[in-house]
Amino acid sequence: MQLARRTLLVAAAVALAACAASPSEAEAPARRILLLAGPPSHGYGAHEHLAGCQLMADRLERLGCVEAAVTIGWPEDERAFDGVDALVVFGNGGAQNPLAGHFEALQPLLERGMGLGLLHYALIVDDERHERKLIDWIGGVYELDWSVNPHWTASISSLPAHAITRGVAPFVIEDEWYYHMRFQPGMTGVQPLLTALPSASSLERPDGPHSGNPAVREAVLVERRPQHLAWCTERAGGGRGFGFTGLHWHWNWAHDGFRTLLLNACLWLARAEVPGAGVASQRPSIDELIELAGEPPHGWRRESAQRMIDRWRQPPESAPREP
Repeated sequence: MQLARRTLLVAAAVALAACAASPSEAEAPARRILLLAGPPSHGYGAHEHLAGCQLMADRLERLGCVEAAVTIGWPEDERAFDGVDALVVFGNGGAQNPLAGHFEALQPLLERGMGLGLLHYALIVDDERHERKLIDWIGGVYELDWSVNPHWTASISSLPAHAITRGVAPFVIEDEWYYHMRFQPGMTGVQPLLTALPSASSLERPDGPHSGNPAVREAVLVERRPQHLAWCTERAGGGRGFGFTGLHWHWNWAHDGFRTLLLNACLWLARAEVPGAGVASQRPSIDELIELAGEPPHGWRRESAQRMIDRWRQPPESAPREP
């Protein structure tokens, strides 16, 4: 297993009460979460897979009830999965998906109850057989010529009552929110978590494998059906699944609701208790986000990222919305 810049498997030693509500729970073994990062695939500040996994690991380790590990790509040593309660994948999609070539190895891990979460590009796999498996494992997947990947501003006006949504208020934020995902028929066993009606401008591109198709135009422009951007499921045979279509922008980690929902999901996948008010975590400064992403390229402007962070910290009623 390749090592990231920080120690990858760390038993946290503080703030145990954040995850345990009783002495018996406090004595329970720490939950183990493996965060699998892919290589970067876009420009600076976008698809920062390793940086995002490192940030999640840091905030989870601070809780005291989690051992968080980060690996770059599928671990070479299968013992990396020993005792792992949840696997969260944030990496490229298609043939470059970190899961590509490892579905047979993944299946027995999930059958024993390991949770699985896929973030953003990792929701795209390389063939229909693997799409079908992911639908069974996490409830939904990105399907070419059905789903779309525009940048648009999602207005999350309400959230359902669920452990993953604890402490998360309605919010408005721009991201590359994929939508019109392929779910289990009839949404059987799938719990939507974030839902919004995409703007008409999100379908201005011509039809293509990622940009548009008659079915999505009918659903959004004619029927005006809100689209599910995050969801979860509990598998019949045990284990939990989670999908989250946003997370293109690295700077969105500074949004408290956005970050809280993702950290809550990590705990829920691992069957750890999610605090009643959600996972409380330190908001990353732009300096921390830059440090995680590495040295900015020449000409990159810090001010543009800071403006994005400041913009989405506004309350929903005052944040800018697309028509």
